Formats: sequence, C-alpha cells, structure tokens
Amino acid sequence: MTTILVFKALHVFFMVAWFAGIFYLPRIFVYHAATQSPDCDAEFKIMARRLLYFVTPFALLTLVFGLLLIYSYGAAWFKVSHWLHYKLALVTLLYGYHIYCFKLLADFKHNRNTRSAKFYRIFNEVPVLILLAIILLAYLKPM
Repeated sequence: MTTILVFKALHVFFMVAWFAGIFYLPRIFVYHAATQSPDCDAEFKIMARRLLYFVTPFALLTLVFGLLLIYSYGAAWFKVSHWLHYKLALVTLLYGYHIYCFKLLADFKHNRNTRSAKFYRIFNEVPVLILLAIILLAYLKPM
C-alpha cells in the first residue's frame, strides 16, 4: 500500500465527514429561522453550534491530507494539473462558506439573524453544487 493511497483515502474520508455536517447545518438554520418558539430557538442554537464545531476538524483534516497529496505528487505534477487549480479555487470557496457559517451561527446566537428560511434553503444548495463541480474535476481531469 502506498503512502499516496493512504493520503487519498483519508482525504476522501474527512471530506465526506465534513460534508455530512456542511449539508445538514444550513437545514438547522432553515428551521431556526422559521421558529417562533423560544424553546426551539434555544435547541437550534445548541444543535448548530455543536455540529459546526464537530465538523470543523474534519474540514481541517481534509485540507491537511489534500496538501499532503499535492506535496506527494510533486511540483511538476501540480504545475501541469490545471484541473486541480480549478478544484482548489472551488475548495477555497467551500472554506469561505464554512467560515461564513460561523458568522451565521454568531448571528443566531445573539438574536441578530435577519435572513429568512428561504435564504437558508438556497444557501444549503451552494456546497452541493460546488462539490459536484469538484468531483467532476477530480474524476474527469478535463484540463
């Protein structure tokens, strides 16, 4: 078993774990934005905080193993892998999305949310579309 295969497996594992949370967190935001109940409001605050803090290490480990893969393949490979440059641009957007979720979490925590449940439904689709593009780039390597 080569080191690169171990890095790939761990990269994919942590990415899947990260995305399980990133797909579910905005759904919590949807329900939180729609609730009028103080009890539900308090529960959604706890759920969202726990989930975001739970999946953040997975996001970091996804990055670590992705960078280890790039390092393992080498600079010459990286230079000619144009598909990877596009993938990394999309991955950067995903990390921005993840960081923005902390801002949204803080808005809910301090009762400053001004966004509707509809906004969060649309917001929930963003990582799905980006992930689809990333997977197509990684498997098809079109450039």
